[in-house]
Amino acid sequence: MPAAVEFLFDFVSPNAYLAYYPLKEIAAKHGAEIVITPVFLGGMHKLTGNAPPFIRDAGVKGKNAYAMLEMERFIARHGFDKFRMNPHFPFNSVQLQRMLVAAKDMGRAVEFIDFLLPQVWEQGADVTDPDAVTALLAASPFDPQDLLEKIQSPDVKQRLADSTAEAVERGAFGVPTFFVGGEMYFGKDRLAQLEEALAAG
Repeated sequence: MPAAVEFLFDFVSPNAYLAYYPLKEIAAKHGAEIVITPVFLGGMHKLTGNAPPFIRDAGVKGKNAYAMLEMERFIARHGFDKFRMNPHFPFNSVQLQRMLVAAKDMGRAVEFIDFLLPQVWEQGADVTDPDAVTALLAASPFDPQDLLEKIQSPDVKQRLADSTAEAVERGAFGVPTFFVGGEMYFGKDRLAQLEEALAAG
């Protein structure tokens, strides 16, 4: 049975973008499957008492500046020359995450991420504007009306809430979080450890 990497994912996290592409390379190298678990980061923060680092660490002299330096180093190391902070960040991602749940139901979660992630973190799309999201989807491989109808389903809404709560119960507190063989790895800077786990089988 091929190895699997579970990725707790939310479009709102810039680090989810930065981790996603190296993760795909690592998974391909080791013949591992990436299993996407949609979670709502805002809900995760409420459940855990966590907060975005730029808010949480605002009062710590030098910490956010250093975090930005580390991000710039990571971007340079991986050649992410197209990455741009979304001008609408931080945005409410709940609708996008519900769409991801619906796409996963179709077996197309990775395809949905592959399409939308560059729109958010390279093109600066305003995903808070329903009309802009509909226009984006119209240019995608997905049927906009189908997705927009599905995200109104109480079942889809509940499953996103449930997956978020379950992730917290398993010890997760932020995004990106990964699980390999039951072991949790948090953050894009843990990809090397994750790869070691895959290599060890």
